Amino acid sequence: MFEVKPIVKDTDKLIRKKSKEVKEPFSEEDIAWALYLRDYLIFSSKEENCQQYGLRPGVGLASPQLGILKRICAIRIEYFKEDETLDYVTEFAFINPKIVAHAQRMSYLLAGEGCLSVDGEHQGYVPRYAFVTVRGYDAITRQYLEVKFRGYDAIVIQHEIDHLDGILFYDRINKQDPFKKIEGALEI
Repeated sequence: MFEVKPIVKDTDKLIRKKSKEVKEPFSEEDIAWALYLRDYLIFSSKEENCQQYGLRPGVGLASPQLGILKRICAIRIEYFKEDETLDYVTEFAFINPKIVAHAQRMSYLLAGEGCLSVDGEHQGYVPRYAFVTVRGYDAITRQYLEVKFRGYDAIVIQHEIDHLDGILFYDRINKQDPFKKIEGALEI
């Protein structure tokens, strides 16, 4: 049986703290924790589990959201074909992820971002880099990777890395004009 740990909400000061780098060599406990974050995303993607445990599905989860201030996060994004069958999955469980390169071009979600740690409504565009390269140790493949993300995947990984620095998506929304178009940005 999967153990569901409670999500730390944005009302808790812990979510604003900066996470610590995980020391190498990585322990089996740290690798298992990274895989747990990925498994949580899989578990919460099933409607019956959401109903039974009062969960919301997510595409990313960072360690601080479960109360552990370590630089560990996971993303799992399912992409479907027109006939609603699974096409492919973007999936990583990073330890010490770091953005090592990014495009100058920005992007944002037209529908705005959401977060498992945020229950309140925070509308507006969240500017993110349209392309990022992330380097880190992937617990799924058990190797160091350098991965290029673009579009929605890039937004998700930046959102999770922000959590490791105590930043929430609504911190990036323009307070004076939340829906101000970002010139030249990729709208998703």
